[in-house]
Amino acid sequence: MSEKNLFNEEAKAKIKELATDIDFTMMETNLGEKKTHIIPMSTKDVDSDGNIWFLSNKDSEHNGYLEVDSSIQLIYSKPGNFEFMTIFGHASITTERPVLEKYYGKSDDAWFDGVNDPNLTAIKVVPADAHYWDAKNGKLVSLIKMGVGAITGEKQDLGEHGDLKM
Repeated sequence: MSEKNLFNEEAKAKIKELATDIDFTMMETNLGEKKTHIIPMSTKDVDSDGNIWFLSNKDSEHNGYLEVDSSIQLIYSKPGNFEFMTIFGHASITTERPVLEKYYGKSDDAWFDGVNDPNLTAIKVVPADAHYWDAKNGKLVSLIKMGVGAITGEKQDLGEHGDLKM
């Protein structure tokens, strides 16, 4: 894999591309403790500033941990496409009505009693440090290239990885 660090708008675009394509992330909170808290979460949006948005229950463990320490780790993984991204950042919780209305969808009815549910909150993650791995061509082509490289001894372009700096 070749290294390609991305900056500013390119970094924001890559975060949006991968977070949207992968969708589900493992959200890790309580980072300062030996026992962290990890939960799968669906990404609602990556806004134009590169902030990542989620909906959450105000009484959830992760909301409780974020109230004490805003540090957060997001781990995106789509092994079938060889797409991966890890983001460290800081989170804030909001109950602002326009934000909740913007991100609430019909599928959220499985967890909440509508957009007016008093337990509904939004989590905004501001990335501070991020890294990605992207095979570009997907798993099958990458596996074929690995095989060709093993047979010929020549290095193959298996995609790219790098830091994302905003």
